[in-house]
Amino acid sequence: MPYPLLNFEPLRALETGTHPDPFSCLGFQRVPWHDGGGAVIRVFNPAFTAVSIEHAGGVTPCEHASGNGCFEALFPGCHEPFPYKVCAFLESGHTALYDDPYAFPPVLGDFDLHLIAQGTHYRLWEKLGANPMVHEGVEGVHFALWAPNARGVSVIGDFNAWNARSHMMRRRDPHGVWEIFAPRARPGQCYKFAVHGADGVVREKMDPMGREAELRPRTGSVIPDAAGTGHVWAATDWEARRDALQAPDAAISIYEVHPGSWRPGAGDGGHEMPTYAELATTLVPYVRGMGYTHIELLPVQEHPLDESWGYQVTGYYAPTKRYGRPAEFKAFVDACHRAGLGVILDWVPAHFPEDAHALGLFDGTELYAHADPRRGKHPEWGTMIFNYDRREVAGFLIANALYWFDEFRIDGLRVDAVASMLYLDYARRDGEWLPAPDGSNINGGAVEFLKHLNSVVAERYPGRLMIAEESTAFPGVTRRAEDGGLGFHYKWNMGWMHDFLTYMSKDPVHRRYHHDQLTFEMSYAFAERYVLPLSHDEVVHGKGSLLRKMPGDEWQKFANVRAAFAYHFAHPGKKLHFMGVEFGQWDEWKVKGSLDWHLVQGNSPHAGLQRLVRDLNRLYRTEPALRELDLSHEGFAWIDYHDRDQNVVSFMRRGRAADAVILCVFNFSPVPRSGYRIGAPHYGFYREILNTDAEVYGGGNVGNEGGAHAEATPSHNFPHSLTLTLPPLGAVWLQWVQKNKPEP
Repeated sequence: MPYPLLNFEPLRALETGTHPDPFSCLGFQRVPWHDGGGAVIRVFNPAFTAVSIEHAGGVTPCEHASGNGCFEALFPGCHEPFPYKVCAFLESGHTALYDDPYAFPPVLGDFDLHLIAQGTHYRLWEKLGANPMVHEGVEGVHFALWAPNARGVSVIGDFNAWNARSHMMRRRDPHGVWEIFAPRARPGQCYKFAVHGADGVVREKMDPMGREAELRPRTGSVIPDAAGTGHVWAATDWEARRDALQAPDAAISIYEVHPGSWRPGAGDGGHEMPTYAELATTLVPYVRGMGYTHIELLPVQEHPLDESWGYQVTGYYAPTKRYGRPAEFKAFVDACHRAGLGVILDWVPAHFPEDAHALGLFDGTELYAHADPRRGKHPEWGTMIFNYDRREVAGFLIANALYWFDEFRIDGLRVDAVASMLYLDYARRDGEWLPAPDGSNINGGAVEFLKHLNSVVAERYPGRLMIAEESTAFPGVTRRAEDGGLGFHYKWNMGWMHDFLTYMSKDPVHRRYHHDQLTFEMSYAFAERYVLPLSHDEVVHGKGSLLRKMPGDEWQKFANVRAAFAYHFAHPGKKLHFMGVEFGQWDEWKVKGSLDWHLVQGNSPHAGLQRLVRDLNRLYRTEPALRELDLSHEGFAWIDYHDRDQNVVSFMRRGRAADAVILCVFNFSPVPRSGYRIGAPHYGFYREILNTDAEVYGGGNVGNEGGAHAEATPSHNFPHSLTLTLPPLGAVWLQWVQKNKPEP
């Protein structure tokens, strides 16, 4: 032979898809020659029956160098690469003329690879995954994947007939990143990675960095539009004022939504889930009209199972196709901002499902999770726990958080299940967990991950909110990371939610014995910065809807909910309602279906409750006493929390100005209270700005005829006092409006 043929080992590696660097033997290769050397262009694809090389000098047929799909064209005396195309003949009789992917150099630079390995590439989505681009003057898509333990990786998709031998990727050692530029690939085509694992098993995986996915039950990724295409963002007043609208003294009232079951859509392909476009024209004006300041979406990252509510994510970088394409989700966010609403996404960095097409056993090892199930397997949810000690895994998640802020301009993330991240023994019995090196139950890797995450978000996207769903007393959740905390802006006050709902569910005759569940939370109310949630978790799995939790007949149930909402809005902390609680949904929430919108028709008690929530949101936004010092002891003072026998509590909310004072009184008994005296800080008239028993809300109009004058009679350690009529199962708010002083 005048030149050396490809020997057995690399040929066998190509055949099995385990060649770590197919670029070393495919495409243009210089070869030794008996009379001065030359080159060979080598093509490998078992689907081809014949191949020729088209170039400026003409067409050069390839020899079938093996019986397994290896073709070679000889170019004696040629020493430098030159432009060419591959003309392939298939068994079907068709031909394909294409640019050879093995003619292109790598795209990723050494610095990118270094940052990926360090977990500090904060724009990871621009380097890994599928990125349309022009490379070496040719249009195509760059594919890159982190799979350090794989024996070989191919990208398969619509552009290569899902042939795993068409686009075998090169490995960039020592980083474990695989990449290839595919000239034939275009946006909108589906693809996966065929990963030949360390365990010898070939798995077809969706792209962990995939920015668009197929609609379930299909599990492929979709090549996204090129950068700069798709949605054109509007310049909105919301984004210009975001810092002020999300500041600690701002009113933050969140409407938590599962998009698929809020209201049926027009249908797409036979299903009734609303589209992002439909949500923009229905959900957005509703939430705005109700006076909420933010929409929080249950996870919209791609997930295969509707019944997981989105909390078992398979596509962390892909808005779910259930409601539309990524550009349409951007348009939804834009519509929220134009309406003056912030957008918060639920985000799930705590765990991921074991679905075969997703992150589990990604390269034949538990790449994203701990291999030891005592660290890597969640016993309660049957999911896998991320290995935060691995820098690339932490970097994958941090970049994902930044991606949603950058690409979709969202205003906050609510981080799910933080407690399960922090504690190694979470939901485990003795012997089922591995202690930390210091013997504790604290997951140090998770702590450092959360600090790193929140620090980077604060630096790169100031003004955005990071909210923790953290159900324990872990210290410093909302303290700055540089001061030793985790760095969140807020955490959900799960203790308040459970205690308050337990109290409200009791028959009023028994509430005196549970009075502390109403008042105890104020002993720690300012230890962290809190969101007070009435969330989706409390209206599922047999817990009953908020309305059904209440004791008594129908009238009492509605009165209880009205009083509960008034307490919620008067209490220090930001607010959150799950969809449907604002109008008294009778039934538990179901992921399949819709809220019962017919309930708010006419003058029903549901419509009255809805009107009350609208007014509460208005007062919360407009009254400085209810929000300016929301996170400080200075904004709250008890008037009386001892009257357990009558189920009455009262307190004062204050703003920065001396005259910003609102007295809030709650009668959680079905008995009206006449001549009820409470202390007041100032003399003058206190206008009744809220009465939950007002007829327009469905009540009986028991109240104070517009307000009450304070007398110079000390009470409850205050120099003045008011004598009030308290409605049954009702609340009244009284604003100090007349500042005259008593005559001497």
